[in-house]
Amino acid sequence: MVYPVNIIEPITAGVDEVGRGALFGPVVAAAVILPELDDLPSPLACLCKGGEITDSKKLTKKRRSRLANEIQTIALDCKIGIASVREIDRLNILQASLLAMKRAVLKLKYTPNLVLVDGNQQIKDLSIPQKVIVKGDSKCLAIAAASIVAKVWRDTLIIRLAKKYPVYDLTNNTDLLAVENQLLSGYY
Repeated sequence: MVYPVNIIEPITAGVDEVGRGALFGPVVAAAVILPELDDLPSPLACLCKGGEITDSKKLTKKRRSRLANEIQTIALDCKIGIASVREIDRLNILQASLLAMKRAVLKLKYTPNLVLVDGNQQIKDLSIPQKVIVKGDSKCLAIAAASIVAKVWRDTLIIRLAKKYPVYDLTNNTDLLAVENQLLSGYY
């Protein structure tokens, strides 16, 4: 495959998912291919080297949003994969998460030589070499970038769904247990 000038082989993609602990909505994964740090403009290279791009759970909402925009600007490629609520129910949350990751990786316009996967499970039926990294979103820049992009994308989706389902107060209910209690209260 012929790559743009700024892509140096081997190409590595980081992939992470969000929404596994959520009680509402799909699992969303992002796959991100970042350029070499030396190819980044200085301010962005400083963000990367300074540890600002890290696990999305460690960042404020405002910081995540800003970083997600910057990541998508500098990334050589960045794609989203989703596993629906029905798929979560049918497969289980782990398999649905891996499916969302696989979908994100397969959407990349450049086939990576290696996929760095957050967690301890490889993506099934993916013909690309993989390396799993436990807590990879805190240890690996590409996985952390994927974590941030996936989190912001899913949060945006939940805000849109909140307008469709106002009874659950999803925009103000960051306590997922409160959402679960609201959902269950309809059954009793």
